[in-house]
Amino acid sequence: MDKIIIKGGKKLSGEVEISGSKNSSLPILFASLLTDEPCEIKNVPSLADVDTTINFLNFIGKKTIKTGNTVNTFVSKKYKHVAPYDLVRKMRASVLVMGTLLARLKRVDVSLPGGCSIGARPINIHLEAFRKMQVKISVDEGYVKLSADKRLKGANIKLHFASVGATENILLAAVLAEGKTVINNAACEPEIVDLSNFLNKMGAKISGSGSKRIVVIGVKKLSGTSHEVIPDRIEAATYIISAAITKGEIVLKNAAAVHIKTVIEKLKKSGLLIKEMKNSIYVKWVKNLKPQNIKTAVYPGFPTDVQAQWMALQCLLKGSAVIEENVFENRFMHVLELQRLGANLTIDGKKVYVKGVNKLSGAPVMVSDLRAGAALVLAGLAADEKTTISRIYHLDRGYDMLEKKLRKLGADIKRVHA
Repeated sequence: MDKIIIKGGKKLSGEVEISGSKNSSLPILFASLLTDEPCEIKNVPSLADVDTTINFLNFIGKKTIKTGNTVNTFVSKKYKHVAPYDLVRKMRASVLVMGTLLARLKRVDVSLPGGCSIGARPINIHLEAFRKMQVKISVDEGYVKLSADKRLKGANIKLHFASVGATENILLAAVLAEGKTVINNAACEPEIVDLSNFLNKMGAKISGSGSKRIVVIGVKKLSGTSHEVIPDRIEAATYIISAAITKGEIVLKNAAAVHIKTVIEKLKKSGLLIKEMKNSIYVKWVKNLKPQNIKTAVYPGFPTDVQAQWMALQCLLKGSAVIEENVFENRFMHVLELQRLGANLTIDGKKVYVKGVNKLSGAPVMVSDLRAGAALVLAGLAADEKTTISRIYHLDRGYDMLEKKLRKLGADIKRVHA
């Protein structure tokens, strides 16, 4: 397996280009299944999860080709209705095939999903919504089997948790359903808005995206279209924190500050200089930063996907901080690895208590999930001596050209083939 080796202590400086959003690209790619006409999707990052999705679409019967940062989908073959374990286990977003194939075929068999080990993340929220749309559901030999006698029916759906995946799956099913679907307590993330914009370009009738109440008026057919994916807000937040933890100065190009307001506000309060421009963000360390407590929450709260990176930064700030995880129940797996680097961290239920240390020291560490991997990279950039990070395939799922971008900023980082 590949490893990343970092020799820390370098101040990062220069410009970094933020890639397209992974969490927008995946549902938009699945949404292309809803039309038989060609689609062009631009600003798609080069990631393992994107490759998995393209392979998935080709398996289902949608000819899909990625050239550079553009994905083209072509006239559809007859779709398969079975999503097998070998494909679904690689990526949790595979469950989005449920909404699309229910809309197109009125049936789908999906293996129970995989993905990062950061909590149970059950799909019962998705299934409860589909039941309200007159879908029959059974579980047999590790597959969830969904079917409808005829066209799905619009429904009033209230989510007991503002799940991003469930909101996306309902949207994908509802756009071709009969009548009106109302999603209450919907997820409000920018990626939901981006998916809705793509679907509306295809001819869907969606209103209210970005709010807690989304209304969908079903249509009979969707057309092909062209769309550019929004910038990746989690990648942007990670690079902002990389400047903070290395006491550096960087400019993020193609970044949307409006999507990470909560993170930026916390960093400004900490003492980091951040200037927000139309399509870029300027970041400079100018003085010792003050630790800040955070509580993760659904958007627009502090993102759970930035919690681990935030923890890495707090480890080196004079004083103490409390980090509370309220979205996933098993998202502190990076704590033990940060402790190996010398961090002073104590877990107490949903909280981690951080006491800042003067320095971190390089050591061999292991990645447990995507954002934990980002935290270890950030810690390694700031640590003394050499940090060796293994199981980096998790990082390849969500960070486009990570080592290349960091080297351009002055980091001493390389990938080695073990």
